[in-house]
Amino acid sequence: MHPNDTFLEVAGTSKGYFKDKGSKFIGYAFAVSTEEEVKQRMASVKKQEYAARHHCYAYILKADKSVRRDSDDGEPSNSAGKPILGQIISRDLTNTLVVVVRCFGGVKLGVCGLINAYRLAASDALDNIEIKKCFVKYVFIVLFKYSEMNNVMRIVKDLKLDIINQSLEIECAITISVRKSQSQKMQRIFANNHNLKLVYKNTI
Repeated sequence: MHPNDTFLEVAGTSKGYFKDKGSKFIGYAFAVSTEEEVKQRMASVKKQEYAARHHCYAYILKADKSVRRDSDDGEPSNSAGKPILGQIISRDLTNTLVVVVRCFGGVKLGVCGLINAYRLAASDALDNIEIKKCFVKYVFIVLFKYSEMNNVMRIVKDLKLDIINQSLEIECAITISVRKSQSQKMQRIFANNHNLKLVYKNTI
């Protein structure tokens, strides 16, 4: 079980294969972060695999895995998209798209055969891709006077905060990110420094 501010996603792209009774199934796995990226990747696969009869897929997006979609693309209901999705879920992944294309070999496989083929092609693609651990992070802006610079930088160093952006003038602003699990501790420390103002920006 992962802490509530960690999640797993893939890095880069990969391919996987499965053959059964002359039919060839080719799986493609991609790292994606938006549905627009999903559309772009789907268009790329369809252009590359234009001769395939089916381009079935599944994807999960967001750190909380709240966006999930799958498609059988003309195959019997639940024979393709769901088995592909199941492989993403079984690895506890998000921000991941898997597309499996089928080149028909002339012999029907039946629903059970299709489920097995799409599952194994998706599994092979995911077995061949890098998986990385990521963290849910909160982004804050620290507002302070230049005279507080050393104090702010000490806190940033002690808490191992990431600086995303900074504007260092008479009135200073530093944009930082912190792991969700460490954000309350950080906010308490900044709250105890009354010359510093901390403003929540967003989540990444």
